[in-house]
Amino acid sequence: MSSVVISGVGSCIPETIVRNEDFLNSEFYQENGEPFQDENSEIIRKFEKITGIKERRYAKPGQKASDLGAIAAKRAIENSGIDANDLDYIIFAHNFGDMQKDTNRIDMMPSLAARVKGQLNISNPSTSCYDIIFGCPGWVQGAIQATQMIRCGDAKHVLVIGGETLSQTVDPHDRDSMIFADGAGATIFSHSDNEKGGYIAQCSRTDASEELCYLAMGPSYKTSLNDHGGSYIKMKGRKIYEYALTNVAGAMKCAIEGAGLDLKDINKILIHQANEKMDEAILHKLFKLYGVMGDSKKLMPMTIQTLGNSSVATIPTMLDLILKGKLDDHTLESGDNVIFASVGAGMHINAMVYQMP
Repeated sequence: MSSVVISGVGSCIPETIVRNEDFLNSEFYQENGEPFQDENSEIIRKFEKITGIKERRYAKPGQKASDLGAIAAKRAIENSGIDANDLDYIIFAHNFGDMQKDTNRIDMMPSLAARVKGQLNISNPSTSCYDIIFGCPGWVQGAIQATQMIRCGDAKHVLVIGGETLSQTVDPHDRDSMIFADGAGATIFSHSDNEKGGYIAQCSRTDASEELCYLAMGPSYKTSLNDHGGSYIKMKGRKIYEYALTNVAGAMKCAIEGAGLDLKDINKILIHQANEKMDEAILHKLFKLYGVMGDSKKLMPMTIQTLGNSSVATIPTMLDLILKGKLDDHTLESGDNVIFASVGAGMHINAMVYQMP
């Protein structure tokens, strides 16, 4: 029996480092338009304690999400050793497209996947391209779709990219803006005649009732900016935390059970890096569902401290770093079982179980 395996990985981590202290002179406002009473140093201290974020990466001026995605894709193709023209599909997961110069207006036509194809000079007309808008879980959803296409015989090689330039969509007067970062990760999924390893199972869900606008676009908290018609990322942090803690562990358990495995069989959990405390709470909830005590630091790698929340880019970037020996104390060996899991705008959750070939 054949399998679907990851044949190449790559990422693009922007060079510009923005540290927490770089926000000391920011003007932060509350949702009601009033300034905070606390000094920025105190706001930043509390932010770092809750999120774990010390610094994040921003793209260079003029660098777009599709540019970052093309760099990550090129590296994944080189890592795989396949010819780029042998790709059957390019799937680009994002939420804001490329941003128009000097504005925060979204540009998604043509698709970012097609733009990457153009940048890579792929001439094969059968390399089909499309984008996924699925919140932060977009790359995982792309991985699930790639696997399904390969398993049904529609493709042999599918490139899945997750990329964002969130620094261009945040309200600089909203303290939550410090969470978001830029970056891109790319992974090639391929048909393999080897029965060992590859995709095993997945679980997805969408809650779109009261949860629908936990993450959405909205006006600046500095009301004088709203005359320009800008729209920025807004999130209900407490609601998201409660939703994730209630539902993400269950989705991971669903995927583990679908794979016919137990939590003790899982070697690594690569979870979307949105908030260090939230991710730790989700993992402890998973331990509780299985009635065990686990070592979260050994099981769950973290990159949020230095890379921030780059949305769809976080998991493929983390996978690339691990497989290339660039993430201290974390490795993946043949036969290891990995969970990719994420939660984000929609609200969407997904989890995928994969065995290293």
